[in-house]
Amino acid sequence: MTELDQGEWRFVEGGQLVPDAVVSAVGYTSLLDQPALHRGLPSPALTLVLTFDEPVISGFERSGQDADSTHLVLGGLHTRPAYITQPRVQSGIQLAVRPLALRRLFGVPAGELREQAVDAREVLGSGAEDLRQRLAELTSWPERFAALATYLRANAAEASPEPRPEVVEAWKWIAWHRGTGSMSALARHVHLGERQLNSVFKAELGISPKAASRLMRFEHARQRIARAVRERTPLDLAAVAHSCGYYDHSHLVRDFQQYAGCSPSRWIGHELRNIQAGAGQPAEEFAV
Repeated sequence: MTELDQGEWRFVEGGQLVPDAVVSAVGYTSLLDQPALHRGLPSPALTLVLTFDEPVISGFERSGQDADSTHLVLGGLHTRPAYITQPRVQSGIQLAVRPLALRRLFGVPAGELREQAVDAREVLGSGAEDLRQRLAELTSWPERFAALATYLRANAAEASPEPRPEVVEAWKWIAWHRGTGSMSALARHVHLGERQLNSVFKAELGISPKAASRLMRFEHARQRIARAVRERTPLDLAAVAHSCGYYDHSHLVRDFQQYAGCSPSRWIGHELRNIQAGAGQPAEEFAV
Protein backbone atom coordinates (compact mmCIF):
# COMPACT_ATOMS: atom_id res chain seq x y z
CA MET A 1 0.00 0.00 0.00
CA THR A 2 1.45 3.36 -1.04
CA GLU A 3 0.62 6.86 0.21
CA LEU A 4 1.22 9.85 -2.06
CA ASP A 5 1.03 13.27 -0.46
CA GLN A 6 0.62 16.33 -2.70
CA GLY A 7 -0.06 19.12 -0.24
CA GLU A 8 -3.82 19.52 -0.24
CA TRP A 9 -4.30 16.02 -1.68
CA ARG A 10 -3.35 12.64 -0.29
CA PHE A 11 -3.79 9.46 -2.32
CA VAL A 12 -3.57 5.94 -0.89
CA GLU A 13 -3.22 3.11 -3.40
CA GLY A 14 -5.10 0.04 -2.27
CA GLY A 15 -4.07 -2.32 -5.05
CA GLN A 16 -6.39 -4.25 -7.32
CA LEU A 17 -8.54 -5.93 -4.62
CA VAL A 18 -10.11 -8.30 -7.17
CA PRO A 19 -7.46 -8.35 -9.93
CA ASP A 20 -9.62 -9.83 -12.67
CA ALA A 21 -12.39 -7.29 -12.02
CA VAL A 22 -10.81 -4.12 -10.59
CA VAL A 23 -7.87 -2.36 -12.23
CA SER A 24 -7.10 -0.09 -9.28
CA ALA A 25 -8.45 1.20 -5.99
CA VAL A 26 -7.36 4.60 -4.71
CA GLY A 27 -8.31 6.19 -1.40
CA TYR A 28 -8.14 9.97 -1.28
CA THR A 29 -8.48 12.87 1.11
CA SER A 30 -8.43 16.55 0.24
CA LEU A 31 -8.44 19.86 2.04
CA LEU A 32 -8.70 22.67 -0.50
CA ASP A 33 -8.83 26.43 0.01
CA GLN A 34 -12.03 26.49 -2.03
CA PRO A 35 -14.16 24.11 -4.13
CA ALA A 36 -12.59 23.14 -7.47
CA LEU A 37 -13.72 21.72 -10.81
CA HIS A 38 -12.05 18.49 -11.94
CA ARG A 39 -12.15 16.96 -15.42
CA GLY A 40 -12.84 13.24 -15.42
CA LEU A 41 -11.29 12.02 -18.67
CA PRO A 42 -12.69 9.07 -20.60
CA SER A 43 -10.74 5.83 -20.11
CA PRO A 44 -11.13 2.11 -20.88
CA ALA A 45 -12.51 1.52 -17.38
CA LEU A 46 -15.70 2.18 -15.47
CA THR A 47 -15.45 4.48 -12.47
CA LEU A 48 -17.01 3.75 -9.08
CA VAL A 49 -16.68 6.45 -6.40
CA LEU A 50 -17.75 6.11 -2.75
CA THR A 51 -17.40 9.35 -0.78
CA PHE A 52 -17.29 9.62 3.00
CA ASP A 53 -17.91 13.36 3.42
CA GLU A 54 -19.62 15.68 0.96
CA PRO A 55 -21.41 14.09 -2.05
CA VAL A 56 -19.96 14.08 -5.55
CA ILE A 57 -21.51 16.60 -7.93
CA SER A 58 -20.87 15.48 -11.49
CA GLY A 59 -22.18 15.82 -15.04
CA PHE A 60 -21.07 16.06 -18.66
CA GLU A 61 -21.92 19.75 -19.08
CA ARG A 62 -19.28 22.20 -17.89
CA SER A 63 -22.08 24.60 -16.95
CA GLY A 64 -23.35 22.04 -14.43
CA GLN A 65 -26.88 22.09 -15.85
CA ASP A 66 -27.00 18.27 -15.95
CA ALA A 67 -25.16 17.73 -12.66
CA ASP A 68 -26.29 15.13 -10.14
CA SER A 69 -25.29 14.92 -6.48
CA THR A 70 -24.69 11.60 -4.73
CA HIS A 71 -22.31 9.84 -2.36
CA LEU A 72 -22.09 6.85 -4.73
CA VAL A 73 -21.28 7.33 -8.41
CA LEU A 74 -20.93 4.68 -11.12
CA GLY A 75 -19.81 5.93 -14.50
CA GLY A 76 -19.94 3.99 -17.76
CA LEU A 77 -17.53 4.20 -20.67
CA HIS A 78 -17.82 7.69 -22.10
CA THR A 79 -16.28 9.69 -24.95
CA ARG A 80 -16.44 13.21 -23.49
CA PRO A 81 -15.13 14.71 -20.26
CA ALA A 82 -17.11 14.48 -17.05
CA TYR A 83 -16.98 17.57 -14.84
CA ILE A 84 -16.76 16.91 -11.10
CA THR A 85 -17.17 19.62 -8.49
CA GLN A 86 -14.74 18.92 -5.67
CA PRO A 87 -15.82 20.32 -2.29
CA ARG A 88 -13.25 21.88 -0.01
CA VAL A 89 -13.12 18.81 2.24
CA GLN A 90 -13.57 15.36 0.76
CA SER A 91 -12.47 11.76 1.26
CA GLY A 92 -13.45 8.48 -0.32
CA ILE A 93 -12.40 5.60 -2.54
CA GLN A 94 -12.34 5.50 -6.33
CA LEU A 95 -12.26 2.23 -8.25
CA ALA A 96 -11.39 1.61 -11.88
CA VAL A 97 -13.54 -1.39 -12.84
CA ARG A 98 -12.98 -3.58 -15.88
CA PRO A 99 -16.02 -3.06 -18.15
CA LEU A 100 -16.48 -6.76 -18.90
CA ALA A 101 -16.44 -7.56 -15.17
CA LEU A 102 -19.47 -5.43 -14.30
CA ARG A 103 -21.82 -8.34 -15.01
CA ARG A 104 -19.92 -10.58 -12.62
CA LEU A 105 -19.67 -7.98 -9.88
CA PHE A 106 -23.12 -6.44 -10.03
CA GLY A 107 -25.21 -8.46 -12.48
CA VAL A 108 -25.61 -5.88 -15.27
CA PRO A 109 -23.68 -5.20 -18.50
CA ALA A 110 -21.70 -1.98 -18.81
CA GLY A 111 -23.86 -1.19 -21.85
CA GLU A 112 -26.75 -0.26 -19.55
CA LEU A 113 -24.80 2.81 -18.39
CA ARG A 114 -24.40 4.13 -21.96
CA GLU A 115 -22.20 7.20 -21.48
CA GLN A 116 -23.73 8.29 -18.21
CA ALA A 117 -22.88 8.50 -14.54
CA VAL A 118 -25.60 7.22 -12.23
CA ASP A 119 -26.25 6.86 -8.53
CA ALA A 120 -24.54 3.53 -7.92
CA ARG A 121 -27.41 2.36 -5.74
CA GLU A 122 -29.48 2.01 -8.93
CA VAL A 123 -27.09 -0.77 -10.00
CA LEU A 124 -25.61 -2.08 -6.76
CA GLY A 125 -28.78 -1.97 -4.68
CA SER A 126 -29.33 -0.76 -1.13
CA GLY A 127 -26.34 -2.77 0.11
CA ALA A 128 -24.05 -0.20 -1.52
CA GLU A 129 -25.11 2.51 0.93
CA ASP A 130 -24.53 0.15 3.85
CA LEU A 131 -21.05 -0.53 2.46
CA ARG A 132 -20.29 3.18 2.09
CA GLN A 133 -21.31 3.95 5.64
CA ARG A 134 -19.29 1.03 6.97
CA LEU A 135 -16.19 2.17 5.10
CA ALA A 136 -16.66 5.73 6.37
CA GLU A 137 -16.81 4.49 9.97
CA LEU A 138 -13.58 2.51 9.73
CA THR A 139 -10.51 4.36 10.96
CA SER A 140 -7.71 3.14 8.67
CA TRP A 141 -7.23 2.68 4.93
CA PRO A 142 -6.12 -0.98 5.23
CA GLU A 143 -9.38 -1.76 7.04
CA ARG A 144 -11.39 0.04 4.38
CA PHE A 145 -9.72 -1.71 1.48
CA ALA A 146 -10.07 -5.09 3.20
CA ALA A 147 -13.81 -4.54 3.78
CA LEU A 148 -14.28 -3.40 0.20
CA ALA A 149 -12.40 -6.42 -1.15
CA THR A 150 -14.60 -8.75 0.92
CA TYR A 151 -17.74 -7.08 -0.46
CA LEU A 152 -16.54 -7.31 -4.08
CA ARG A 153 -15.43 -10.92 -3.77
CA ALA A 154 -18.77 -11.90 -2.28
CA ASN A 155 -20.54 -10.27 -5.22
CA ALA A 156 -18.18 -11.87 -7.75
CA ALA A 157 -18.83 -15.30 -6.23
CA GLU A 158 -22.47 -15.16 -7.28
CA ALA A 159 -23.28 -16.75 -10.63
CA SER A 160 -24.11 -14.34 -13.46
CA PRO A 161 -24.24 -14.56 -17.26
CA GLU A 162 -20.86 -14.09 -18.95
CA PRO A 163 -20.40 -11.64 -21.85
CA ARG A 164 -20.36 -13.14 -25.32
CA PRO A 165 -16.93 -14.68 -26.03
CA GLU A 166 -16.66 -12.67 -29.27
CA VAL A 167 -16.98 -9.43 -27.28
CA VAL A 168 -14.40 -10.56 -24.72
CA GLU A 169 -11.96 -11.50 -27.48
CA ALA A 170 -12.63 -8.26 -29.35
CA TRP A 171 -11.82 -6.21 -26.22
CA LYS A 172 -8.58 -8.15 -25.70
CA TRP A 173 -7.62 -7.66 -29.36
CA ILE A 174 -8.25 -3.90 -29.16
CA ALA A 175 -6.12 -3.67 -25.98
CA TRP A 176 -3.34 -5.79 -27.50
CA HIS A 177 -3.17 -3.46 -30.51
CA ARG A 178 -3.45 -0.40 -28.24
CA GLY A 179 -6.38 0.87 -30.26
CA THR A 180 -4.51 0.98 -33.57
CA GLY A 181 -5.97 -2.06 -35.35
CA SER A 182 -8.53 -1.82 -38.14
CA MET A 183 -12.17 -2.72 -37.60
CA SER A 184 -12.17 -5.09 -40.57
CA ALA A 185 -9.22 -7.01 -39.11
CA LEU A 186 -10.97 -7.12 -35.73
CA ALA A 187 -14.16 -8.50 -37.26
CA ARG A 188 -12.20 -11.21 -39.09
CA HIS A 189 -10.38 -12.08 -35.87
CA VAL A 190 -13.61 -12.78 -33.96
CA HIS A 191 -15.37 -14.34 -36.98
CA LEU A 192 -18.24 -11.86 -37.11
CA GLY A 193 -19.38 -9.35 -39.70
CA GLU A 194 -18.51 -5.75 -38.85
CA ARG A 195 -22.17 -4.79 -38.43
CA GLN A 196 -22.92 -7.75 -36.15
CA LEU A 197 -19.77 -7.14 -34.09
CA ASN A 198 -20.71 -3.50 -33.68
CA SER A 199 -24.17 -4.50 -32.45
CA VAL A 200 -23.14 -7.10 -29.85
CA PHE A 201 -20.15 -5.04 -28.67
CA LYS A 202 -22.24 -1.92 -28.15
CA ALA A 203 -24.97 -3.86 -26.35
CA GLU A 204 -22.42 -5.19 -23.85
CA LEU A 205 -20.23 -2.11 -23.38
CA GLY A 206 -22.31 0.87 -24.46
CA ILE A 207 -19.86 2.05 -27.12
CA SER A 208 -18.76 0.71 -30.51
CA PRO A 209 -15.49 -1.18 -31.16
CA LYS A 210 -14.17 1.87 -33.01
CA ALA A 211 -14.95 4.13 -30.06
CA ALA A 212 -13.28 1.63 -27.71
CA SER A 213 -10.19 1.60 -29.94
CA ARG A 214 -9.97 5.38 -29.86
CA LEU A 215 -10.34 5.34 -26.07
CA MET A 216 -7.55 2.78 -25.72
CA ARG A 217 -5.22 4.78 -27.98
CA PHE A 218 -6.00 8.01 -26.13
CA GLU A 219 -5.37 6.32 -22.76
CA HIS A 220 -1.89 5.26 -23.89
CA ALA A 221 -1.13 8.81 -25.03
CA ARG A 222 -2.47 10.33 -21.82
CA GLN A 223 -0.38 7.95 -19.71
CA ARG A 224 2.80 8.82 -21.66
CA ILE A 225 2.14 12.52 -21.17
CA ALA A 226 1.42 12.04 -17.46
CA ARG A 227 4.58 9.97 -17.02
CA ALA A 228 6.70 12.70 -18.62
CA VAL A 229 5.17 15.28 -16.27
CA ARG A 230 5.77 13.12 -13.19
CA GLU A 231 9.36 12.36 -14.18
CA ARG A 232 9.99 15.98 -15.20
CA THR A 233 11.31 14.93 -18.62
CA PRO A 234 10.89 17.01 -21.80
CA LEU A 235 7.45 16.50 -23.32
CA ASP A 236 7.45 15.95 -27.08
CA LEU A 237 3.81 15.71 -28.17
CA ALA A 238 4.76 14.84 -31.74
CA ALA A 239 6.76 11.86 -30.47
CA VAL A 240 3.87 10.81 -28.22
CA ALA A 241 1.47 11.02 -31.14
CA HIS A 242 3.74 8.92 -33.36
CA SER A 243 4.39 6.23 -30.74
CA CYS A 244 0.67 5.90 -29.92
CA GLY A 245 -0.51 5.50 -33.51
CA TYR A 246 -1.80 8.99 -34.30
CA TYR A 247 -1.32 10.47 -37.76
CA ASP A 248 0.40 13.53 -36.34
CA HIS A 249 0.50 15.99 -33.45
CA SER A 250 -2.69 17.72 -34.62
CA HIS A 251 -4.57 14.41 -34.58
CA LEU A 252 -3.62 13.91 -30.91
CA VAL A 253 -4.68 17.47 -30.05
CA ARG A 254 -8.09 16.87 -31.67
CA ASP A 255 -8.61 13.80 -29.50
CA PHE A 256 -7.72 15.85 -26.42
CA GLN A 257 -10.26 18.46 -27.45
CA GLN A 258 -12.93 15.76 -27.63
CA TYR A 259 -11.99 13.72 -24.56
CA ALA A 260 -10.67 16.45 -22.26
CA GLY A 261 -12.41 19.54 -23.65
CA CYS A 262 -9.05 21.31 -23.94
CA SER A 263 -5.52 21.04 -25.33
CA PRO A 264 -2.89 18.72 -23.77
CA SER A 265 -0.98 21.67 -22.27
CA ARG A 266 -4.11 23.13 -20.71
CA TRP A 267 -5.08 19.73 -19.29
CA ILE A 268 -1.62 19.43 -17.69
CA GLY A 269 -2.02 22.88 -16.16
CA HIS A 270 -5.42 22.06 -14.69
CA GLU A 271 -4.57 18.55 -13.47
CA LEU A 272 -0.91 18.99 -12.51
CA ARG A 273 -1.36 18.00 -8.86
CA ASN A 274 -3.36 14.86 -9.70
CA ILE A 275 -0.81 13.90 -12.38
CA GLN A 276 2.11 14.38 -10.01
CA ALA A 277 0.36 12.24 -7.40
CA GLY A 278 0.45 9.37 -9.88
CA ALA A 279 -3.03 7.99 -9.25
CA GLY A 280 -4.09 5.57 -11.96
CA GLN A 281 -2.77 2.54 -13.81
CA PRO A 282 -0.95 1.97 -17.09
CA ALA A 283 -3.27 1.40 -20.03
CA GLU A 284 -1.95 -2.15 -20.43
CA GLU A 285 -3.83 -3.01 -17.21
CA PHE A 286 -7.15 -2.63 -19.04
CA ALA A 287 -6.41 -5.52 -21.39
CA VAL A 288 -8.55 -8.19 -19.70
